[in-house]
Amino acid sequence: MTPTEIRAAVRGLQMQGHSLREISRLLAMSRNTVRRILREPAGDAGEVLACDEATLVRLKGAFARARGNVVRVRELLADDGLKVPYSTLTRWVRDADLRGPPRRAGEYTFAPGQEMQHDTSPHRVRFGQTDTPVTMQCAGLVLAYSRRLFIQYYPRFTRFEARAFLLEAARFMAGVCPVCIIDNTSVLLAAGAGADAVIAPEMAAFARTLGFGFRAHRVGNPDRKGRIERPFAYVETNFLVGRTFADIDDLNGQALDWCHGTANRKPKQALGMSPEAAYVIEQPHLSPLPDVLPPVYELLERVIDLHGYVSVDTNRYSVPERYVGKSVTVTKTPAQIEVRRKSTTIATHRRVIGQRDTRNTLPGHHTIPVRQNRGTAAEEALLCGHHDSLDRYTAALRQHGRAGNRRALRRLIEMQRTYPSGPFIAAIEQALRYGLFDLSRLEDLVLKQVGGDFFALNTTQPDDA
Repeated sequence: MTPTEIRAAVRGLQMQGHSLREISRLLAMSRNTVRRILREPAGDAGEVLACDEATLVRLKGAFARARGNVVRVRELLADDGLKVPYSTLTRWVRDADLRGPPRRAGEYTFAPGQEMQHDTSPHRVRFGQTDTPVTMQCAGLVLAYSRRLFIQYYPRFTRFEARAFLLEAARFMAGVCPVCIIDNTSVLLAAGAGADAVIAPEMAAFARTLGFGFRAHRVGNPDRKGRIERPFAYVETNFLVGRTFADIDDLNGQALDWCHGTANRKPKQALGMSPEAAYVIEQPHLSPLPDVLPPVYELLERVIDLHGYVSVDTNRYSVPERYVGKSVTVTKTPAQIEVRRKSTTIATHRRVIGQRDTRNTLPGHHTIPVRQNRGTAAEEALLCGHHDSLDRYTAALRQHGRAGNRRALRRLIEMQRTYPSGPFIAAIEQALRYGLFDLSRLEDLVLKQVGGDFFALNTTQPDDA
């Protein structure tokens, strides 16, 4: 039936005394739709829903201009004077075959231990009491058969973080599948895409050591790794909601607990059991890990800067000051930074993750020189005990200056050794009388005292010859 006939049938059944529930059952319609039809004016309903030839031409033109966006089509038609309900507009688009029919979704089936899938997704995470969320990269790996999930978060996801994550994921799964499906990310690929993808040599070698290989799916075909695509939404709506995190270590610790206690224990309808139960079936089919797992590290060559630090990923780590300007080798691991100089480890730091432009200084590396105050006891011992006036002047001079006025006392000792005792003591007594503690003026007084005794001072000018 056409929409007009449907509306007529609804009103006719109502006039025959049928209830709202009976009308909904007889016409296979929702009760809300029946209510809406009954509220509409009977005379205008048919005209509003009609799509004649002229309207169809306008619809096709707006559809082409909006590039298939029906929301934008409605806005364009409204600007042109034609206001149409959104549900009516979508029906017009379907009736006019402006959009092709949706393609049937495929389904992938996997045997135990056949395949695993890996991907990353950016998530907004709040740390502590801050209101500003931080973008973190959520890395995930899932076993295709059992759907057992493992996730971890990283501030960024480079090949270094990819190796660290894959090693932790292999440990979590206690084995690997021979194939790992990935998208066409440049983190893992060196060139190409899809079937022509070239895996980065260091990533291919690392995967080969663990016992698996990467395979990139066709471009534009994310459904090929739908086992890992779908859980990311579950992580955002379940794990991140209502949880607080102190730092990135706390975030990853809670993520691991969530994988064990929630994500992998919840029964799935497609499996008929939980991923943990299906993992018991799949685990014997996984390839075992090697006895010695490959280490994850990077070797970096650095020169100690003038402040006594080496820089790694914008963060700076201290070394002893005696190595300033020296070349060192830095070993970067997921947990720590190790600085070596000619096969000798000179510093080991806990790696700073999730921060930028920070300084990490170990105790004892950069000591602040402190000037030691050795006191003035030695100087006072040399000056005191010779004359009472000199003892009193020494005590007073010691109060006129910082740290006991040690420099002035040393100069006074030099004057005592240089000049005769009599004139020196006379000048000291005169300086005490007037409160004079400027040693330059005190020396002038001493020179005046000794001037007549040691120098032949002739005040008269010789006659010109």
